[in-house]
Amino acid sequence: MSAIGAALGLSLLSALGYAGAAVIQERIARTGRTAVRVLVSPIGMVTTCLNGFGALLHVVALKFGPLSLLQPMGVLTLVVAVPLGASLARRRVSARERLGVLWTMIGLAGLLLVVAQPVLVRSLNVEQVLLVSVATVLVLGILLHGPDRGGLRRAAASGIAFGVASAFTQTAAEHLGGPLSTAFLLPAALVVPLMISGLVLAQSAYTGGLGAPLAVQNLVNPAAAAIIGLFLLGEHFRGGPLGLSVGMIAAAGAARGVVLLTRRAAHDVPDDLQGDLPEDLPEDLPAAAGRAEVCLRA
Repeated sequence: MSAIGAALGLSLLSALGYAGAAVIQERIARTGRTAVRVLVSPIGMVTTCLNGFGALLHVVALKFGPLSLLQPMGVLTLVVAVPLGASLARRRVSARERLGVLWTMIGLAGLLLVVAQPVLVRSLNVEQVLLVSVATVLVLGILLHGPDRGGLRRAAASGIAFGVASAFTQTAAEHLGGPLSTAFLLPAALVVPLMISGLVLAQSAYTGGLGAPLAVQNLVNPAAAAIIGLFLLGEHFRGGPLGLSVGMIAAAGAARGVVLLTRRAAHDVPDDLQGDLPEDLPEDLPAAAGRAEVCLRA
């Protein structure tokens, strides 16, 4: 098996672990418990183990493949989580969701064709680590300041934290086994707070539902990692400008798939609840409600 094949296989298994954790996180987030309280509970420990399993496989995968390819594989988390969540909600996977899976897989296949192995460097230097760290803190501060409708700001912040953590993980992995130096210790030390921040932010973002926050996280995460990979790690697209164009189109296709998956997941209603509504509701229900309100006030 080639290095890229091994990396893709590990990324798929990693996505399965992340998907299981995301579905559990979303279910327990609806109980109203705080993110920190959830993470220290027994079920929270399960999600932490699943996330840890996904993270460990992702770390190993980064030894074999480029960050700008492996990080977009994270959208498979949503591809797996949506039907898994549908199963728990006792409903069928909709045609929109199936179309979303198709678009996502086509987009990932397109990225696989054009993303090449890095030819210059595979790790950040100390100055770049510090630069990325400062930029990350500033961006997270901006995202977390102000109202957060639907948890989307927290989901975006979580995606950035995970994406940067992956870049730092790859940098630390490149120096693993060598002498202890700042080039290894600094990124390795920063991975821990970034991962914890990503977990807490993701958990709090799922309070309003799984679909939209998970989709935002899965779009922002690879985008942050791709920026680092393409501009700082020497990664590139095959075929020059043409390859770049194909890569952008493929990324847009994957994004469309994620959006399609999100629209249904964001409005999940268990089938057993849908049956509670009578089928013969009057068409002028809003008007009738208004008249009733007038009568009650009188």
